[in-house]
Amino acid sequence: MSRPVTVVTGGSRGIGAAACLRLAADGHDVAVGYVRDEAAAEAVAAGVREAGGRAVTVRADTSAEADVDRLFDVAESTLGPVTGLVNNAAVTGPLGRLADSDTTDLRRVLDVNLLGALLCARRAAQLMTARGNGVIVNVSSGAATLGSPGEYVHYAATKAGIDALTVGLSKELGPDGVRVNAVAPGLVDTEMHAAMGAPDRVRQMAPAIPLRRAGRAEEIAAAIAWLMSPDASYTTGAVLRVAGGR
Repeated sequence: MSRPVTVVTGGSRGIGAAACLRLAADGHDVAVGYVRDEAAAEAVAAGVREAGGRAVTVRADTSAEADVDRLFDVAESTLGPVTGLVNNAAVTGPLGRLADSDTTDLRRVLDVNLLGALLCARRAAQLMTARGNGVIVNVSSGAATLGSPGEYVHYAATKAGIDALTVGLSKELGPDGVRVNAVAPGLVDTEMHAAMGAPDRVRQMAPAIPLRRAGRAEEIAAAIAWLMSPDASYTTGAVLRVAGGR
């Protein structure tokens, strides 16, 4: 049998990078989507190859339709028919109250987290429904149900949109043989906290988690890999919370 071919957006760091490596270990070939850090993306691709998979890196801003089309086109021309999508690319913008937020930051968060996910899901759906099979895993967040007051209400709102996308699209694509699920991570120890201006956030928040620690990117990747695997063949429309009990 041919190996699954999976597109991972935001694949150069954090959860996306861990997902690329875990999927490669599980037998996938991987298209590593990234927006800025080419060196990091190439390092992830090297890890995929070390695990026995084929890999290609593609610079793509998921909020741009042309970039999304190119991401999938390169994946298909280099690796073969795309069978999976990990819809992971996301940004938070600076931490703070909604009343103090900048409109430019709000637009960017909406464009990447929601429009970008919709564009990627749409392109995957076009390819997968024509072939009668495929798997999409969207990366949501525990923020979708907690609301994240005082931190990033706008980010939480986009992730609630991801949950709705997951449920609706799973019903739309189920008859075509395509499964759609989501993983909703809680506090995870990645570079994202420093990027949003709170490098100490993990240490400060961990005591409020029932398991008393932040998650690891590899733990989220394991949930993604399960949802993409044949073991989850009867699972669709699910939002799997991986948040240490919070």
